[in-house]
Amino acid sequence: MAKKVASDAWLFFVTAGLLGLGLVMVWSASSIHAQEQHGNPYHFLVKQVLWACLGLMVMVAAMRTDYRWLRQPAVVYSALGVTAILLVAVFLLPKVNETHRWLRIGELSFQPAELAKLTVILYLAYHLEKKADRVNDPLSSLFPALLLLGWFAFLIYNQPDLGSAVTLVLIGGVMMFLAGVRVRYFATLAALALPVLGYAVMTAEYRRDRIEAFLNPYSDPRGAGYQIIQSLIAVGTGGLTGKGLMEGQQKLFYLPYPYSDFIFAVIGEELGLVGAALVLGGFVLFLWRGIRAAWHAPDTFGMLLAAGLTLAIVMQALINLSVVVGLLPTKGIVLPFISAGGSSLVLTLLAVGLLLNVSQHGS
Repeated sequence: MAKKVASDAWLFFVTAGLLGLGLVMVWSASSIHAQEQHGNPYHFLVKQVLWACLGLMVMVAAMRTDYRWLRQPAVVYSALGVTAILLVAVFLLPKVNETHRWLRIGELSFQPAELAKLTVILYLAYHLEKKADRVNDPLSSLFPALLLLGWFAFLIYNQPDLGSAVTLVLIGGVMMFLAGVRVRYFATLAALALPVLGYAVMTAEYRRDRIEAFLNPYSDPRGAGYQIIQSLIAVGTGGLTGKGLMEGQQKLFYLPYPYSDFIFAVIGEELGLVGAALVLGGFVLFLWRGIRAAWHAPDTFGMLLAAGLTLAIVMQALINLSVVVGLLPTKGIVLPFISAGGSSLVLTLLAVGLLLNVSQHGS
């Protein structure tokens, strides 16, 4: 058994740095909207600080809990059951913002799709380690993994949230590849999945509009192309060092969701290329330390768990950054640690706590 050592300090401090920057930028991006909507410029900041405190407590608790406790079947299948119930429950409640993505109780809201990512990572780490000697067996190994991925992705897609569904499948696919699943299976699955993905995009008018806006945002500058145009204006006018904290203009009711989905555009405008590069560098550092934790994990479960958690956070960040700078069609995926949002922040910090715990047991 590997000797327990201290947690990865680099991973801890880059997380703290991104979280601290996030609180500052949520304040900058949201104060005008908070004053307009709630009569209190600190409304969104206070909520984010409270969620951050809760998330940090959860992270510390996860750091102190041996990750190997999670490989117990009772823990894995209980997590699966709770997640499945929550993913179904959203369809039984009234819509929020015309979708079934959130469970809302008063002022509190929770997005089960975020929990589904962690649950799928936990299950696949457990399942693929258990089937390590026959990981390519179609019935005992591949079928249960693909069934779970397909079922959760189907529920999330119908919320509707195609972006999170695709992200979930990609995370699962990479974990299966790392576990040793042969490439030919992925080729077969891709051949089957691409027509389904194309159908999902083309049968929804708003998704078609987003694709058209991605290809030519100025074809509909006041409609589907509005978000990306305003985002590019914000990023493009920031220059090298930005206009200065609190001095951005696009957040003043031009840029939609400046404190959540498009907060990176506010960073680009107010902190410039320097600030944007620091954010990107932070996630690159996070990726490096996460890969290192997975590489040095003492067992297959720890390796797959660390790899899956790292991939989930970095992939979400990459998608958000790509949307903001026009490299991907518009999608409502927040920037980890930085965007305003309670359930996403708490679950992301939980993932970091588990990752830090794996790093404690590295060889």
